[in-house]
Amino acid sequence: MYSKLRHVFGRMKFYYSINWTKTLYFNFSKFPFETARKLPCVFFGKVSFQDISGEILIKGPVASAMFGFGHKFELAKKSKGIAEFSLKGKLILNGPLHIGKDVFFHVGTNAVCEFGYMSALGSDVKLICTDKISVGDWTGIGYESQLIDTNSHPMKNSVTGEYYPISSPIVLGSHNAVSNRVSIMPGAITPDFCVIASNSLCNKDYRNLGNNILLGGVPAKLIKNDYTRDWEGEKELLKKYKMIKL
Repeated sequence: MYSKLRHVFGRMKFYYSINWTKTLYFNFSKFPFETARKLPCVFFGKVSFQDISGEILIKGPVASAMFGFGHKFELAKKSKGIAEFSLKGKLILNGPLHIGKDVFFHVGTNAVCEFGYMSALGSDVKLICTDKISVGDWTGIGYESQLIDTNSHPMKNSVTGEYYPISSPIVLGSHNAVSNRVSIMPGAITPDFCVIASNSLCNKDYRNLGNNILLGGVPAKLIKNDYTRDWEGEKELLKKYKMIKL
């Protein structure tokens, strides 16, 4: 009896944590009725919609709560209530996407942001996409990290007057384990099966280093070969704790 009561109260607490106003508004604003009624996108807690005039495209089967924004799947559960969501460009989902609490998420006009199957952004992550950001299957970004594909301001060579590109695409491979407080900057490209150490800065193409590598430092460089997360051993646990069941 006690276990049944715990389950009932747990489900009540879960449903209470959903921001139903934002969830219903977003789904029925962005999708045809048959898709919207499945509630593929679920928002939790306090979240500010800056602008959601853009497009969201789901590739493959549509499932309820396949996109969770503000989901408390990490150890720290208390939210600061500062989450912001802005979608002016295109957001592409290739399967479940899990985003933690207090995230700033911005896809600018004409920009494309794409996520692979079971990708994730941890709490307090900042994502600013003005051109293109692509995150591979099973790739997770640790808390307080940032993915920013723009310099935000025009920069030039003080001698020649030549302007540097203001933005450059970010492409993260599949099965990347990005630790906390990592900065992923314009032009960063990683191979599959890559681990990035905490407090690192990635700003170039690392694919020539091969797979199963550990990157770290400012700027990031190769730290170790033959290094990988035990993805096969963890996949079922990740599905259990991250996938949302309405």
